Amino acid sequence: MTDGDTDAPLIGFRADQLRGFRIGVTSDRRSEDLIAAFERRGADVMHAPAIRIAASDDDAQLTADTLAIIAGRPDVLLATTSYGVRRWFEAADAAGIGHELSETLAQSRILVRGPKARGAVRAAGLDDSGMSDEETTKSLVDHVLRDGASGRVVAVQLHGFTDEGQLQRLRDSGATVLTAAPYRWSLPADSSRVLRLVDAICAGSLDAVTFTSAPAVEALFAAADGAGRLDELQAAFTGTVVAAAVGHVTAAPLVAAGIDPIVPPRYRMGALIRLVCEYLEENRIIRLATKHGDIELRGRLVRVGESEATLAPLSLALFRALMNARGAVLSRAELMAAQPDMQDDHATDVAISRLRQSLPVPGIVSTVIKRGYRISV
Repeated sequence: MTDGDTDAPLIGFRADQLRGFRIGVTSDRRSEDLIAAFERRGADVMHAPAIRIAASDDDAQLTADTLAIIAGRPDVLLATTSYGVRRWFEAADAAGIGHELSETLAQSRILVRGPKARGAVRAAGLDDSGMSDEETTKSLVDHVLRDGASGRVVAVQLHGFTDEGQLQRLRDSGATVLTAAPYRWSLPADSSRVLRLVDAICAGSLDAVTFTSAPAVEALFAAADGAGRLDELQAAFTGTVVAAAVGHVTAAPLVAAGIDPIVPPRYRMGALIRLVCEYLEENRIIRLATKHGDIELRGRLVRVGESEATLAPLSLALFRALMNARGAVLSRAELMAAQPDMQDDHATDVAISRLRQSLPVPGIVSTVIKRGYRISV
């Protein structure tokens, strides 16, 4: 599933809805919409495209594949993405065969993977005969196989991540399969942004990371693996950092890694934005009544009455652990477990001292002699 269109304005929108929260965005295309939506709600956004959509390197190959489809006069066309359909017709027009492609496909039964692909098909002056049940390539192929594919010519507009298994299912059923690949996924030329995203996830300094394609998940995992931090990154996604996927296809590699992402019921960007807002507000704001006043920790922002402060990653990890303890004493060992970079008691004491200096009200964190630290409730 690639990036979806934004929906209508979200119910309950507030300019401070995500204030204090930090969100990672891994998408490339349409990322501006996603980033702007989170920033309008007060979030700090870290953008690190894990993959990029690029036009096919070889338009000569795309032209040859298009000519083969025109000559093959397919019985069925599987249109998988809106960008792919648009790019395909643009390339065909540039090669002087756009009219022939349109005439050929007008005689085909066109099945689309989702509403965006349907819109692109209709923008090209064509009409579709149906949409996949689950907005996946597999469900498109299921649709063809239910009607019988033996002896048919099936053209497939490939997206950036080709599912060879689905193409083989068509061939095994007796269909002749013709393909056109108008674009491809590519890794970013500069990997430094992705590596900084990996560092931020592992440090727990992000509250959520959004994914709008399965290849972006795989690319992030590969970058973390190359840096020797894959286990650490995946552990962060099962702890303090929530992974948010636009749909179940995008979520699949996360689930396979033992991560339980949040997924909206509608596979659209607007639904993803709404879900992230609701999840962070409902699950990632910690409140505690203390003798210093009511404390609220939302993301990196700590509020005590009218006073507030933004915490650095180490201080945030310690304060989050103390808040979750609800006034119970945490030993130095327990606090070290909250921040693996701390190696001994002295480092913990220094980190607690810095935390105290960062808090908007003095005296919130108290020392319990020979036992550890606690929030004074």
